[in-house]
Amino acid sequence: MTVFLALFLLVTVMGFLASRWRRAATMEHLDEWGLGGRSFGGWITWFLVGGDLYTAYTFVAVPALVFGAGAAGFFAVPYTIVVYPIVFLVLIRLWSVSHVHGYVTPADFVRARSGSPTLALAVAVTGIVATMPYIALQLVGIEAVLKTMGIEGELPIVLAFAVLAAYTYNSGLRAPALIAFVKDSLIYVVILVAVLYIPSQVGGWDGIFAAAEEKFAASPNPGDGVVLGGPAQLQYATLALGSALALFLYPHSLTGVLAARSRDTIKRNMAALPAYTFLLGLLALLGYMAIAAGVTPLTSGELVGVDGTPVGPRADSNTVVPLLFEQMFPDWFAGFAFAAVAIGALVPAAIMSIAAANLWTRNVYKEYLNKDATPAQEARSSKLASLVVKLGALLAILALDPQFSIDLQLIGGVIILQTLPAVGIALCTAWFRPQALLAGWAAGLVAGAWMLWTVPQTAFTPDGPVVVREHFGGSAFRLDELGLGTDAQVYAGFLAVLLNVVVAVLVNLALRGRAVDDATAEADYHADAGDPRVRDLPEAAG
Repeated sequence: MTVFLALFLLVTVMGFLASRWRRAATMEHLDEWGLGGRSFGGWITWFLVGGDLYTAYTFVAVPALVFGAGAAGFFAVPYTIVVYPIVFLVLIRLWSVSHVHGYVTPADFVRARSGSPTLALAVAVTGIVATMPYIALQLVGIEAVLKTMGIEGELPIVLAFAVLAAYTYNSGLRAPALIAFVKDSLIYVVILVAVLYIPSQVGGWDGIFAAAEEKFAASPNPGDGVVLGGPAQLQYATLALGSALALFLYPHSLTGVLAARSRDTIKRNMAALPAYTFLLGLLALLGYMAIAAGVTPLTSGELVGVDGTPVGPRADSNTVVPLLFEQMFPDWFAGFAFAAVAIGALVPAAIMSIAAANLWTRNVYKEYLNKDATPAQEARSSKLASLVVKLGALLAILALDPQFSIDLQLIGGVIILQTLPAVGIALCTAWFRPQALLAGWAAGLVAGAWMLWTVPQTAFTPDGPVVVREHFGGSAFRLDELGLGTDAQVYAGFLAVLLNVVVAVLVNLALRGRAVDDATAEADYHADAGDPRVRDLPEAAG
């Protein structure tokens, strides 16, 4: 507990002092408060983007999924490998056009590229809705640690997020950028120690994989195992590809990119960020180590089928990793590891709230409520919005079943993917008209929501499968729902975005002849630091 509190206090102090780090003339400007002065170099960007993408929930949930389902939980590894080559060229185009025109959010770019405030509003609202449950999920990571430490009640979580809200309001993006150094250093130390030390205590790697095979061989679930079964392979591949396409559509992922000082910074980071994926692969193996160590997740209440069939205790699989650390490490290092997970929640939560607040300010407040807003008014609006976003996430986790946030995050992944044509594809071509992109976006959202609605959550018992929830039970959509006569499953978001693109293409062909009011020029997508087209930071005004 002492080590945990000391490290938490350290990052709190760092968060408040961050406003003095790389001091700006004023923080009353979104370029400073929301993007850290748009001047982060290679190392800062690497820690910031890595700290944002690889969240505490990732560190808790991925091993938990491997613990429960085996090979299927490794989908996060291939998707965080293929994503960087996919986005390499697209992100440097976004950086250039954003620095030429002063864009702060992806919806700013959409507004200029399409000439449509309605499409920009759709992208902004989609981004905010998709981000909110993501913030709430960071609390799930902290909650799992606190449960393992025997700390019950709501007050500790409220205090943690009050501290987060205060230093984010004060320091903006500089706070998570500075804390990310500590967070990632702690995570790297914990994971490397875990993969070197724990196997020596549980019979080595042969013993770990043997224990996992024994567990899954005895499991009544036909879909788990250390090797992916044939029926699950299509779902695995489409989930990995769909997740890769969605990753840099989240507004908080782009915040770190826009805060970089040059295109070369982005290029170097896209080449170096897979180092985190190596770490993620090691982290996933903690799920198998927990099996070999005999970890039993904490439980709360009883799980019952929709028809009243008792299934057994409701297990909180998110406690698997904290329990493994508590069981295997001495107290002082367990506290060190718990602090790594908790701090790992604060960094992405801060960046997510800033990104959502910037979307509100630039694409709702300035577009519809105060068109003549000064930079200072924009900054104040974003600061207040970031508090509201955090408060909403906190209330969601306190007032609702945490499963609700997980469900929303599942839906969030599907809906953020529907901005792919308006943001990702539009960075490469201005061929699509805004009406076509809106039609595709709406079709993808409706289809994605319907597919998720049809997916039940099933528990497997020795007496057979039991449906414990009829809807929103996962993202694996059965193709036989479309009358295709197969039991194969695919990622719902992948099918939805395919429909999105098809609808956009068809509508666009039908609208041929209508001009697109594109405020950008091709040369804008190639500008770099030092180019006269790249704007200096404007002077803040009152």
